[in-house]
Amino acid sequence: MSVFRVRERRLAYQRVGVSALHCCVPLCTVSSRYNSEVSFHSFPVDSVVRAQWLQKIRRDNFTPTKNTRVCCRHFKPDEFYVTAGGLRKLKKGAIPLYFEWNGYELPTPRPSVWDRRTRVEIPVPESDSDAEMETASEAEKDHDYCLVPETGARASDLADENDALRRRIGELEEQLEALQLRQRFGIERLYGSDEDVRFYTRFASYRHLMAFWRLIEPAVTHKMVRITSAKTAAARTVPHQTTKLRPIDELLLFLMYLSVGFPLRDLAERFSIHRTTTSRIISSWTHFLYCLLGSKRLWIPPETVKAQLPPEFEAFPDTQVVLDCTELFCQTPSSLLLQSEVFSTYKSHATFKAMIGMAPHGAVTFVSGLYAGSMSDREIFRLSGIIKLLKPDMAIMVDKGFLVDNIAPCKVYQPAFLHSKKQMSGEDVRQTQSIARLRVHVERCIRRVKENKLFDKDIPLSVCGNIEELFSVACFLVNYQNGPLVKAWAARE
Repeated sequence: MSVFRVRERRLAYQRVGVSALHCCVPLCTVSSRYNSEVSFHSFPVDSVVRAQWLQKIRRDNFTPTKNTRVCCRHFKPDEFYVTAGGLRKLKKGAIPLYFEWNGYELPTPRPSVWDRRTRVEIPVPESDSDAEMETASEAEKDHDYCLVPETGARASDLADENDALRRRIGELEEQLEALQLRQRFGIERLYGSDEDVRFYTRFASYRHLMAFWRLIEPAVTHKMVRITSAKTAAARTVPHQTTKLRPIDELLLFLMYLSVGFPLRDLAERFSIHRTTTSRIISSWTHFLYCLLGSKRLWIPPETVKAQLPPEFEAFPDTQVVLDCTELFCQTPSSLLLQSEVFSTYKSHATFKAMIGMAPHGAVTFVSGLYAGSMSDREIFRLSGIIKLLKPDMAIMVDKGFLVDNIAPCKVYQPAFLHSKKQMSGEDVRQTQSIARLRVHVERCIRRVKENKLFDKDIPLSVCGNIEELFSVACFLVNYQNGPLVKAWAARE
């Protein structure tokens, strides 16, 4: 019992206060409850110094609070000062440096490279001339590379080794060139893969793509006008130079944008150019192909159309063009007036509308501009300018929604209406079936145009100034990208 009382008195004597402060540093067991000589300091307010404290004490996922303390054992003695009231405080910017893992000692600082060091003098042994001569002769025996070789075997071995190294270097250079070619997207990536050509460009094969390039290459060199910023154009005193891409790679970039619908960021990454440069290349090639392909005579003379007339059109031998309208979804404008203009009741969406004409043998011969989706087929027919091209000895084939009988200057082949009749005659039924069977080809032609993935999504209003040219170019390219609509017409193409 007496021992228990002695132990109890000893603990009561060591205890300083009821509440105690503890050091938050790992492996440090200092507490103010049993030690009144140790001071405890809270974390600094300065974020930089606070971050250095957290780094030094080495605690993961630790966030100090206002009650978190670090004891004075971890600081240098000269980093404290005593206030007038007798409190010991840390100087501003003090950082804990002494811990259990470094033995509460700082490593010895390494001397600076600028510190002068005392050189240790090495005594030079005395030697006579005979010893020096003997040493020199031994060195000559050990190092005989300065001697003239007795035979040319060594020289021939070195020559063979050099040849082998040159061959190896050549192989590595070829591998590096092939690797760079695979990393940079270009026309060479499509060589030998017609499937990739069809996916990226919509052309039937690599041979078709190269044939189209040979057609337009002279105009690219001499007639292409590139779109640049106004500031650059004003400061330019020499003719505009091309980008770091080759012209054929620029064409590939444009076709990928149109056919696959890649965003500008993706194309810029593939071709290792800036996004602004990508946008200017697309704008330049859109305008160039629109002017180049549009300047060609799309409208075919009647005698040429008759010479290429497929046998299926024997019942309609004077057909010059088969017409139909198509629509492209666009972003809905915020203006209510514009919404009412571009809203299509047929698609229940804001759209742009265009009219496409196809010759009986499958070639696109007419493309109108883009109009608001609310406009009727009759109004587009009147505004498109096709009336000026039609002659009285021609005929057009349209759907029954084209109410153009009284404004077309030629014959109109159109499915029969019932009007006031309760039932169509047998002749009307046969003619309607024949026209519907032939009109389906213009819908297949339009489908080829809209297979370009650029037209799959809603067209932003920000590109409306360029979309008409893009759509026209897509229609023009159909005549070069694809084969005949019907395999039996292949000999007439």
